[in-house]
Amino acid sequence: MLAIVGCGSALGTVDGAELTITSFDQNAVQRAHNPPLGLPSLPKSVLAAITPEKVSLGRKLFFDRRLSHNGTISCAMCHVPEQGFTVNEIATAVGMEGRTVRRNAPTILNAAYYTTMFHDGRDPDLEHQVFGPLTSRVEMSNPSLGYVIETIRHTKDYDGLFEQAYNAPVSLDVLGDAIAVYERTVLSANSPFDRWYFGNEEDAVSQEVKAGFNLFVSKGGCVACHTIDGDHALFTDNAFHNTGVGYFNTFGPQEGDVEVYLAPGVSGTVTRAAINAVGQEKPEDIGRYEVTLDTHDRWKYKTPMLRNVAKTAPYMHEGSLRTLEDVVKFYNQGGLKNPGLDEKLKPLGMTTQEQRALVRFLESLTGDNIEALIADARSTKVGNPTH
Repeated sequence: MLAIVGCGSALGTVDGAELTITSFDQNAVQRAHNPPLGLPSLPKSVLAAITPEKVSLGRKLFFDRRLSHNGTISCAMCHVPEQGFTVNEIATAVGMEGRTVRRNAPTILNAAYYTTMFHDGRDPDLEHQVFGPLTSRVEMSNPSLGYVIETIRHTKDYDGLFEQAYNAPVSLDVLGDAIAVYERTVLSANSPFDRWYFGNEEDAVSQEVKAGFNLFVSKGGCVACHTIDGDHALFTDNAFHNTGVGYFNTFGPQEGDVEVYLAPGVSGTVTRAAINAVGQEKPEDIGRYEVTLDTHDRWKYKTPMLRNVAKTAPYMHEGSLRTLEDVVKFYNQGGLKNPGLDEKLKPLGMTTQEQRALVRFLESLTGDNIEALIADARSTKVGNPTH
């Protein structure tokens, strides 16, 4: 018998497994309806679809390793709550059987506000986003989406859960929707910057942070792509730009030594020949062009949000920049020159002191509820295979 419990009272029963609605689920719904300071309201049509039952189900799916072909990989293994809902240790996440994922895992923090998904924008919404990783050979490696649905149908602790949340059995539509509902509640703002800029708390940030913000909107030109509105800031134009990173990965030097990160703060140098002898050949990546087939979109990638950016290293679409200092230095030099370099990028001439101030500003964008979101995420039982 399925018992639905909220605030100590039963909401209903359905034959099958047990689903408990907790304070985490209730808080998640409230967070979506009342986003933290600095974030805009979500559309009413989106909010109407967010219920505690769907949040609970979506979170369970997000952390379930059994949704991968061999039961070893969950969504949360590339979007680790304690690592800013991404992966900090390596440039690109490790997928099925140790295979290298082609691009850096983007954080799901505030993903509710993106107008397209993935670095190349190939999916239009969160509901469809999950289908790619589920069937990608290097990620969760399922032979088909139908196989995933059958896996869930034959997993006893899902009996009745979709019926309770959606009044319907598991299907692709409700599977994608449940995970999207959970992800839309993972909102983080009310950062020191927000409390200063939107909340008028003058002491919320230091003078160095304020100087960094002035650089961000003036000399640095960062605001041209990482936009700020009158009463909120998403720090993204949801557009695609060529910074030179993708072009350099295709046409840059293929010889010489390569710096290899062995552990946090520990690196060494290895010859490229040694890496090529044991490593997988670097997969081709032409960015947004792969979606549009428009030659003007070659090596363009989506502008990421900057909220919580201090928590979501490494940076760029392939994780090549390890620190915020590296990122600021990269843009200070004007990106990497190539025929399609975005016209907004040019050498900035910032001093060392100015670059440090800009980093301090970026660090001030960390929301005040990160630990609460981690606790929320870890409130579910990880789905592990029993064989």
